[in-house]
Amino acid sequence: MRDYSLFVPEYIAAGAAIAIVAIELIWPRLRKDVLAYLMARVSLGWLAASLAYLGRDPKEFMGVLVVDDFTTYFRALAAGIVFVTCLLSAQYLRRRTREASEYYGLLLTAGAGMSLMAAARELLTAYLALELLSFSLYILVGFFRRDLKSNEASLKYVLLGGFASAMLLYGISLLYGLTGNTTYDAVAEALANRSGDTDVAAIAAFVLIIAGLGFKVSAVPFHTWAPDAYTGAPVPITAFLSTASKAAGFALILRLFTNAFHTDPEEWRWLVAVVAALTIVFGNLVAIQQTNFRRLIAYSSIGQVGYMLVPVAALGYGDGEIAHAATAALLLHLTGYIISTLAAFSAFQAAYDRTGDDTIPGLRGLAETQPFLAMVITISLFSFAGLPVFAGFATKLFMFQASALPELMWLVGIAVAASFVSLYYYLMVMRQMYLFDPPEGASRFRVTPALWAAAAALMLGTIFVGAYPQPLFDAADGAASALFQEGAAPHQVRER
Repeated sequence: MRDYSLFVPEYIAAGAAIAIVAIELIWPRLRKDVLAYLMARVSLGWLAASLAYLGRDPKEFMGVLVVDDFTTYFRALAAGIVFVTCLLSAQYLRRRTREASEYYGLLLTAGAGMSLMAAARELLTAYLALELLSFSLYILVGFFRRDLKSNEASLKYVLLGGFASAMLLYGISLLYGLTGNTTYDAVAEALANRSGDTDVAAIAAFVLIIAGLGFKVSAVPFHTWAPDAYTGAPVPITAFLSTASKAAGFALILRLFTNAFHTDPEEWRWLVAVVAALTIVFGNLVAIQQTNFRRLIAYSSIGQVGYMLVPVAALGYGDGEIAHAATAALLLHLTGYIISTLAAFSAFQAAYDRTGDDTIPGLRGLAETQPFLAMVITISLFSFAGLPVFAGFATKLFMFQASALPELMWLVGIAVAASFVSLYYYLMVMRQMYLFDPPEGASRFRVTPALWAAAAALMLGTIFVGAYPQPLFDAADGAASALFQEGAAPHQVRER
């Protein structure tokens, strides 16, 4: 079925990406912050168009894409992330570059790639959507051409990203050779009916695909690009990278593992559990040693990815009801993490615009020079650590509870212990803000209205999700339900 009306949100994003370049060509002296606010409004239109599909019956496009509540959920996330990134970029780019249209165009195409990754039901379509997101991010990370640090980060990201894409594509080719198809339903059926003598090929395909996807979400040992990319990218792109790339990666992982791989969980669940454990331990331990705020967030986000892989591993051990609960809990935690991360970067960028220092000591005395920003960063870090009242506590509680199967109790135990470890390095940031005097000559400063509003709204969102997660959980549960209305139930595994 070819119903092109299914992709109105993506048309809005792609059309605006082209239009913004034309606008700057026609009016080259147009202020850069005007472009930012214009694209922020486009993002709100994109969000409204996405929500118009909420609650509709799932519809497929030629068997390769599907628009359902799961797709709608990630469309809304993509539009929201792009909206906040545009607000963060308004003053930041105005002071640092003469050209901004390509920047905002790439933000929109990256968001469209994220939406298509969530909608994909065929391996090559998912790969193309992933590359649309990846190529946009490669350029955005190195957007400041004269900044050697930014160029180095982009080069590392491109080289490692190309290697990861090659592994993913090789895994897809092996899976195609094994099953004779690339659509998720056909792959699931072929894996369920295959003979036992092809297990080695299946394991090799799963390993390569998990490695390729692990790079995209920065799971250990495929994480090495993240610290440099986070540090070298423009600050708003660091926020975008730490949220959009992970949301897109887990959208693809959930669609793939609940639709294509659910009939053969014994081949991949052990690998996901091991990668999750390594990611949790490594991310949190290395974060302790960091002195740069953005590198600390990079390793913290690696640890967060480990937590999110725990319910993915649970998909391979439970029945349909458990898999549904684990998926909904992962979506809930992913959304809470995105809100907290964007809040942290909204406040951090306001401080960075003032000092130009992205080290942790660069935040010294922030509670005196700008107490509001210090409060926002503190609440975000408490949310990352999973303290009560904030988003991270409620979302982690749901996620670990849904994943607490007998086979995974050891992994849940590691995740809970690592959450306590993470509190130490978050407190080191708060120590600089609250227990040290600001540098000599530093005085109280004002925050631009857009950054102040974004930080305040996201901070309140972090508190609201922690205190009353039910509305967001209902939305996540509805999105998860869409996955389990397609194809066979996850408990219908291959007979051995």
